[in-house]
Amino acid sequence: MKKWLVFASLIMALGASAQTGYEITVTFKPFKNQYIYLGHYFGKQYPIIDSAKLNASGVAVFKGTKKLPGGVYLIGYPNKSGFFEMMIDKQQRFSVFADTATIAAGGVKFQNSPDNDLFNSYQHFMGEKGRAISETRQQLKEALNAEDSAFIQNKLTALDKEVRTYRDGLIKKNPNQILSVLLNAMREPDMPEALKKPTNLKDSTAAYLYFKNHFWDGVNFYDGRLAYTTFFEDKLDKYFEQLVLPQPDSVIKEIDKMLAYSVANEEMNYFLLLKFVNRYLVQKYMWEDKVFVHLFEKYFSSKNYSWLTEKGKKTITDRAYSLIANIMGSPAADIELPDVADKNAQLYKTEAEYTLVCFWDPNCGHCKEVLPKLDTLYRTKWKSMGLRIYAVAKENDATKKDWIGFINDHQLNDWIHVFYSKAADKARVDAGIPGYSQLYDVQTFPTIYLLDKDKRIMAKKLSVEQIDEVLALKKKGN
Repeated sequence: MKKWLVFASLIMALGASAQTGYEITVTFKPFKNQYIYLGHYFGKQYPIIDSAKLNASGVAVFKGTKKLPGGVYLIGYPNKSGFFEMMIDKQQRFSVFADTATIAAGGVKFQNSPDNDLFNSYQHFMGEKGRAISETRQQLKEALNAEDSAFIQNKLTALDKEVRTYRDGLIKKNPNQILSVLLNAMREPDMPEALKKPTNLKDSTAAYLYFKNHFWDGVNFYDGRLAYTTFFEDKLDKYFEQLVLPQPDSVIKEIDKMLAYSVANEEMNYFLLLKFVNRYLVQKYMWEDKVFVHLFEKYFSSKNYSWLTEKGKKTITDRAYSLIANIMGSPAADIELPDVADKNAQLYKTEAEYTLVCFWDPNCGHCKEVLPKLDTLYRTKWKSMGLRIYAVAKENDATKKDWIGFINDHQLNDWIHVFYSKAADKARVDAGIPGYSQLYDVQTFPTIYLLDKDKRIMAKKLSVEQIDEVLALKKKGN
C-alpha cells in the first residue's frame, strides 16, 4: 500500500486557499470518530487538500463553495494508512459508501456520481480481464510445445483485443466524461502494420517519426485534469527521455509548445512549470544548463506566481545566475589570479588547442586523489594534443604553503597554477562582481572544465575518465 505524502516540491509551496464548491458525503466503515482525508494525484505526489471527522455513525462530509479541479482524487484512511480512488469532475455533490472489508474487491459504492459509476464499471472489467491475461501469460510460459504456444498466444491476442474494444466503446459512448478523456490521453500511437517491424534504417526512422508525431494525439495541454493523475507525468518523462532529441534547442522547443497551450489552465500551467523547473534545476547532462536558463529567462525572471514562494524564486534565480556564465558552447569567463611567483596569470593568455580549467582545494581529499591522475594523463597523452592545464586553488582552510607544498610534492610543475584567496573572492563580491566560483558554478572540488582554443566551453563538471573520452573523440574526429 502506498503511503500518503504531504506534497512538498524541492523549491515550491502551494499557497493555502479555501477549498470550496463541493459536498462529498463519505460513509466509511468500520471507522468512527476519526479524521479521514481528501487528496488527489499530482504527478507522482499526493497532496492532501481537506480533512473531515467521521461521526459516531461513520459519516463525514467534505464541503466547500467553490468547485474542485477535475481529476483522480483520493479518500485517505484515518492515520493516513491507505486510500482509495474516485473521480471528481463536473458533478461534485455526491455520496460515497466504503467498507475496508470490501474495498480491495471493488466494494466502494457511489450515489449521484455518474463519473464514478463508470469508473467502477471500468475497474471491474479491467480487474477481470487483467486476471485472465495474467493467467494466460503464465500458461504461455508453461506451454509444452509449439502448438500449445500458438493456441495460447491466440487466446492472449483475443483478450488484448477485447480490452481495446471495450475501451474504444466506452470512449465513444461517453465522450464527455472524465474517464474517457483520461483513457484517450493514456493511449500510445497505434502503429501502421508496415511500420511495426522495420527492417532498415528508412523504416526505423519512419516508425520513430510516426510514433513521435502521434504521441500526444488525444491530449490537450490546456486540460488541467491530466495533471491530477499519475500517468501523465510518466508520459511526459517517456516523451522527453525517448523521443525528443537530446540537445537543448529540441527540448526548449517542446517545453515552450506545451507551456503555450497550458496558460489557458492554471492547474496545468502550474504542473508543467513545476515539473520542468525541478527537472532541470539539477542537470543530468551538461547541455541541460541552457534549458534551465531558458526556463528562468522566459518564465521566472520577470513573472510571479501565487504558488511560488520568495525562497523558491530565489533558488531558481541563484541557480540561473550560476549557469548563465558557463553555458555549454559559450565563452568561459576569464580568470586572472596570482601564480606561484605572485605574478598574475590570465586564462585567456594561455595559448593552447585545449585548456583544462580545474578548481581545487589543497586540503580536499578527493582532489589529492584526482590531480595526480590528471597529471599522469596530461604527460602521457594530453600534452601532445596541445592541451594545457590552468589550475585554480581555492583558499578555504588551506594556506599558500599547503598549495605550493602539494604542487612540489606531486611535481605538477608543467601546469599553470593560480591561487584564489578568500580576500580576492571577497573583493570581487564587495565590488559587485561575480566571484570565479559563481562564474564556474563551483559547488564541489575538484570542478573541471574543458575549453577549446577560443576558450569556449566544450564540456564541464567532468571526471578524469570523461575528459579522456572527450579528448579521444576530438582526436578521432580530427
